[in-house]
Amino acid sequence: MTAELVRGQNHPLSRSRVEIRVSASTPVLALASAGDDSGRLPGPEAVAHPGARALAGLEVPGELSGRHRFTVDLHSVGPAVHRVGLVLVLPPGGPARFGAVPAPYVAVAEPEGAEIAGYTLAGLDSETAVVALELYRRQGAWKVRAVGQGYAAGLGALLADAGLPGPAAVALAARVMAAAPPEPAAPAPAVTSAPATATEAATPTMPAPAAHAEAASAEAVMPGAAPAAGDAVPASAEATPTVPQGVRVSREVPPAPPAAQPPDPYVELPGSASGDAPPTISYAHPRRRPTSAEPPEPGPQRAQAHGPGEPPRPVAGDAAGWSMEERLYNQVWGMFEDLARTVSAYRSAVEFADARMDRELGEALSDPRQRLGGSGNAARDAARERRDELVDRARAVLDRDLAQLVAEAEVVEPALPAPYARWDSPVWHDGRAAAVPEESPLALRLGDLHLPERPDLRIPMLMRLPLERGIWIDNGRTGSEAAMAMDTDRLRLAAMDMAVAHAVRLLAVHPGGRYCVHVIDAAGAGAASLAPLVRSGVLAEPPAAGPGGVTRTLAALTRRVDLVQMALRAGAPEDLPPDVDTAGQLLIVHDFPHGFDDRAVTRLRYLADEGPAVGVHLLMVADRDEASAYGPLLDPLWRSLMRLSPVPDSHLADPWVGHHWTFEPDLPPRGSQVLDRALDRIAAARRGSRP
Repeated sequence: MTAELVRGQNHPLSRSRVEIRVSASTPVLALASAGDDSGRLPGPEAVAHPGARALAGLEVPGELSGRHRFTVDLHSVGPAVHRVGLVLVLPPGGPARFGAVPAPYVAVAEPEGAEIAGYTLAGLDSETAVVALELYRRQGAWKVRAVGQGYAAGLGALLADAGLPGPAAVALAARVMAAAPPEPAAPAPAVTSAPATATEAATPTMPAPAAHAEAASAEAVMPGAAPAAGDAVPASAEATPTVPQGVRVSREVPPAPPAAQPPDPYVELPGSASGDAPPTISYAHPRRRPTSAEPPEPGPQRAQAHGPGEPPRPVAGDAAGWSMEERLYNQVWGMFEDLARTVSAYRSAVEFADARMDRELGEALSDPRQRLGGSGNAARDAARERRDELVDRARAVLDRDLAQLVAEAEVVEPALPAPYARWDSPVWHDGRAAAVPEESPLALRLGDLHLPERPDLRIPMLMRLPLERGIWIDNGRTGSEAAMAMDTDRLRLAAMDMAVAHAVRLLAVHPGGRYCVHVIDAAGAGAASLAPLVRSGVLAEPPAAGPGGVTRTLAALTRRVDLVQMALRAGAPEDLPPDVDTAGQLLIVHDFPHGFDDRAVTRLRYLADEGPAVGVHLLMVADRDEASAYGPLLDPLWRSLMRLSPVPDSHLADPWVGHHWTFEPDLPPRGSQVLDRALDRIAAARRGSRP
């Protein structure tokens, strides 16, 4: 039985050799792409088109047609290929957009046999090039996903967003070869009219480039490029950032130019307490090089399935990366994307079932004969039964995918290193967290994300380091139920406790002396929460109090930013004055704007804008309503920060489909001494590192 997919839905493939079939009402060009685990295309050799038809494991058609069939051997695509995409392109001189023709149909089938899964590309509009579906490798097995994301600007824009160097040349070669007449098998007699030249074929009137639509959310990741935690996206209604996003990014291989940065991993939903959606910021992996000429460390061997047809057992670290930490980071992003997409498919199926039932009920009620006779009740019952059947089938697929993700989470969570692990994880309670780190981590865990379809399935919210964007912990009475049910004093205490927990984690996961924390607590209202930091002596200086302390702390950090910027511009970072601390700096500002005058506010905005590039980062604990006296002066500051809540709140969205995700902060268990023990280890390491 063929699985009828909707956009975003996936289906497992039980065989490695499959056939892709395309059926369209107008001739289209069929291409294939071979991307890494983030969907990025390393070079022109990763695209099969009429000018270069063969890729390892497949060969695409070389002509324009409304019917295409070609076979893919997934065993032969190579270990570096994790996504095989099917791209459909409208040729020059044909229809101007996919929305003007009947929706194409694509299917994955057994070679010369029955279809396994099919997908009708409904809902297209201005697109001229579209990623119809992709075959992707997940947990050692292959699946097919219905993508249906298109680009109004054409094939070049699609390839550019997938990170391909020189996309225009590849797109031109594909169009030219598709438009060129086939070569005859034998010498042909003279013809009276000359065929079109390559130049004529390559210069038809093309649709005007359309601006890519922004994704429904500003902070997350995509297929066809990378996740890893933030910018151009496809021009369809459900645009997907190229990461995606996030957020797994391919390594830099000179001399290829760097690919476009992926989107910001988490984004505040419009209408949230933070105001306007913030600008997207890259949270992609740094483009790391190996430390030697040896190949990168291979991933772990996959465990075998329990039996034929069963999915493989999940394995921690089953993702691309040059270290176990990076593989786990990418795996978490893969789980995040899979959960977003499988829930999106389920919700789309339910919406379709409800819409069809409403239409059928409306048709039944519009017929007077059915209203007066007994057939009306039967028609309504049949419509509801069909709706329930569709929903049950969609729920079964969702439950299957959720069960796989739950099994993966159960093996991934215990394997996470200290920067990614929950405070109740054994890594913080045994000897593994006692050793001083040798290098800075890739990311930091801020909390957990979950959806209402499966609240117990928590995805770690990882934020890339160094912090390219400051954090704002909202201690005001936001619109969330948890915040409204908590009194103001408890909410403020929880927000400051959350800030201290993040500061301790940052200090614990960085090498000794490579990170410093400053605190501004002008009114002294955060003394109880700050007591562990003060007692351990790990702060760079005592918390600044009063207007004078605010001014001194901001002036010192502003001077550091100015000096480091000047040294970098002059190309002499080693010539900094000896009193300038080159370690990373975190400034915690509590109870803003108490103790701040206009000059202090200006300096704070300067640090938020210029500080991250030179190692000065901002963590604010504040109620935006209390800062409203400054009017629009602070709007750019709030928009530049990522808003988090000390209580569960649904104000973040993923970058793929824009789900409302419930964020829950990761705080130490009540009564636990984990923070005190971590601070003692930090203080001991710093004492041991001093000359």
